[in-house]
Amino acid sequence: MLVAQRSLALSPIPTLSNPSASPSAAARRFARLLPGALPGPLLLGPGDRRPGPSELTDTLKILEWDKLCGAVAAFAGTALGRDATKAQLSHVDVSFEESNKLLKETAAAVELINYGAGGFDFAGVDTVLVKSAITRVSRGSPLNGSEAMAVVGLIKYADALQVTLKTAVKEDSEWYSRFMPITPMLMDVAISQSFVKSAQLVIDEDGSVKDSASSELRRSRDQVRSLERKVYQLVDKLIRQGKSETSTSEMCIVNGRCCIRVMGDRSTTLGGLLLSSDSSSGSMLEPIAAIPLNDELQQARALVVKAEEDVLSRLTDKMLEEIDDIQYLLQTIISLDVITARAKYSLAYGGTYPDIYLPSYVGGECPEVLHEGVTTQSAPFNLSNKKWKLYMPKCYHPLLLKQHHENLQKAKKDAADATFEIRRNSHGGGEEEGRARLASMKLRVSELEENRPIPVDFMISGNTGVLVITGPNTGGKTISLKTVGLSSLMAKTGVYVIASEPVKIPWFDGIFADIGDEQSLTQSLSTFSGHLRQIGAIRSRSTNKSLVLLDEVGAGTNPLEGAALGMSILESFAEAGSFLTIATTHHGELKTLKYSSSAAFENACVEFDELSLKPTYKILWGVPGRSNAINIAERLGLANVIVDGARKLLGTASAEINEVIVDMERFKQSFQQDLQDAERYLMLSKELRGSLLLAKKKIADHGVKLKRRKAKAIADSAAVARSLLRHKLHQFRESTEMKSKSENIVIPNSHSMENLEHPKSNTSSGWSISSQTTNPMNAKECYVPAVGDTVNIPSLGKDAVVLKVEESKGEILVQASNMKLRLKLTDIKS
Repeated sequence: MLVAQRSLALSPIPTLSNPSASPSAAARRFARLLPGALPGPLLLGPGDRRPGPSELTDTLKILEWDKLCGAVAAFAGTALGRDATKAQLSHVDVSFEESNKLLKETAAAVELINYGAGGFDFAGVDTVLVKSAITRVSRGSPLNGSEAMAVVGLIKYADALQVTLKTAVKEDSEWYSRFMPITPMLMDVAISQSFVKSAQLVIDEDGSVKDSASSELRRSRDQVRSLERKVYQLVDKLIRQGKSETSTSEMCIVNGRCCIRVMGDRSTTLGGLLLSSDSSSGSMLEPIAAIPLNDELQQARALVVKAEEDVLSRLTDKMLEEIDDIQYLLQTIISLDVITARAKYSLAYGGTYPDIYLPSYVGGECPEVLHEGVTTQSAPFNLSNKKWKLYMPKCYHPLLLKQHHENLQKAKKDAADATFEIRRNSHGGGEEEGRARLASMKLRVSELEENRPIPVDFMISGNTGVLVITGPNTGGKTISLKTVGLSSLMAKTGVYVIASEPVKIPWFDGIFADIGDEQSLTQSLSTFSGHLRQIGAIRSRSTNKSLVLLDEVGAGTNPLEGAALGMSILESFAEAGSFLTIATTHHGELKTLKYSSSAAFENACVEFDELSLKPTYKILWGVPGRSNAINIAERLGLANVIVDGARKLLGTASAEINEVIVDMERFKQSFQQDLQDAERYLMLSKELRGSLLLAKKKIADHGVKLKRRKAKAIADSAAVARSLLRHKLHQFRESTEMKSKSENIVIPNSHSMENLEHPKSNTSSGWSISSQTTNPMNAKECYVPAVGDTVNIPSLGKDAVVLKVEESKGEILVQASNMKLRLKLTDIKS
């Protein structure tokens, strides 16, 4: 079937970039290979054919896009939000700018959910009642209480969202840009608090009008309650008085009037109007005495209804004044619900922001710049180093993953129910049977947890135009094609791609597919000519911005003709067809296109485990698949004579090709192993580098600590040395004073003694000795120098410079070499 990603409206069909040019050689070969019995041209020119609504329905049905839309819509909180989500996702004909805008909205909703905006849950907003209220008020009809409270709930929820956003921006101004483009949607809506106050004054939470809404309503309701009490008491009294052994009576309400139901013997002493009589339900009587009270009660109830209508009418006028703001608010909340549904779906299944780009380059040069949502730091190390056309590592088929999650949740629920049942019946019988059933359920849960769907890896280089995937049936080829198609649609409509790593996907203007299982092939492709018509239509509509997915190309006819036709079809797409074509096939000849044609072809195959005789659902890149039928037959125990005969009939050429394929697979596996080792060694080297940097820092810190410790030890030792020196000098001074009494030695003063403590001083010259005795008679005749003069110190045998003269004290301060000495005038000479 044909999958075309177009809008519901009839739009011009995209054609080749140069429609006036003649078909290429490959296209002509393709046309010649088509059966001549097919009427009409299959290589359509511009405007020859447009996809209709039925074609669009059939095409999207092949990829099961409607199921995915329903899965995303299930995360919406409101009924109108679910409908709007399906409508938005169904409209797949969006521009590149619109796709980017949708993805940014989803990313902003993810940020808001992660911020913790109360779960960002719209389930408390009844959009259906709000829409009904808007419709009523617009037509001039009065509101009812439930609708009014639904509008109140809408306004209060929008106000809470605004408060949350303002709080986040107040905490950090960067949140404003993180929530873009949701921020203006939330901040631009008007919150009508006046209507909320008016509604809450007159309407209860359950939607009923309050007694305090008006004095007339309170008075009328009091009257109703009084009359009801009276008529109930009267009827109850009549029932007790007319009690009979052959009949039973009870009070009932018929059309708001209090009556008596008589069962059994219909003859009764109760007098009244017979309203109805039935053998099964009995006779309905309205007592004569209760008729006036019933009439008065009906009139009082009518007054209550009139008073309630007056209250609701005034509230309706109040809402009418602000109907435009409320209607815009409803539309905004529905839009936010749609955005949030996409975000919640993306988070629930571990989606990744897809990096989309326009496939508008020429000459095989693919842009390297990653767009918003993916950075080279978060991408694999080789993502930014290679010009990928399509990069989807570890990408899941979203519907298979959804089915697995549902089965796992159901299995866990069954196990929990079985556990509860065993605990409830712990004292009864059947406990052993229940435990066995519980063990079986737990085993089912563990099996589902271990057997998750296997992701596929699509990493297509920039110069690849056609990818040929080979492999056995049920090996995952068709699922891989659908995964690429669904992921491309998801990225285009603003939904995260379900992948565990960053992805890079072109923005395709159209997605065309010829995919189906055996059942769908027998139903929709019943003839080979119908199959060729579909491929011809795809070939005519695909552009240099389209994605083409072909399943089992060239199948359905003679293998030789089918192989030739398949090769011509793929060559045609490579020369002047789509931006990217992915095809699966069983024809071995298509594997050789990579080696015999241009570099636009690439091979891949789905892996098959010959030991377990089961597919692994993994894609091997760069190598074609090989036939496993004879090897499987040999492993299954088929006679060697038959196996050897089959190999001889197959021919030595095919055997040699298979041997080449085996060598290529071994080389591929060896390369992948080396690549994994390189990645591991790279990570190990990064860890070792980090450890070395940390050790270097520790060594530097330790060196600083040692220097500080050494400096402190030197300072402590110096302090101890100074203390010892001071003590020795003190002892020497005391001994010198003792000797001076007998030898007339002049002791240096305290200032001179302090100079001896200086580290640079010469302690051996720290005192002066005079051979002359102090004589007051000679003191008057001593020499008095001026500051700056040079004097001689006979006791030291040195000259010194006068620094200070204190004639009144008979002392001077001199500088001798590196010592400062305070001496008597009698101790110096000119």
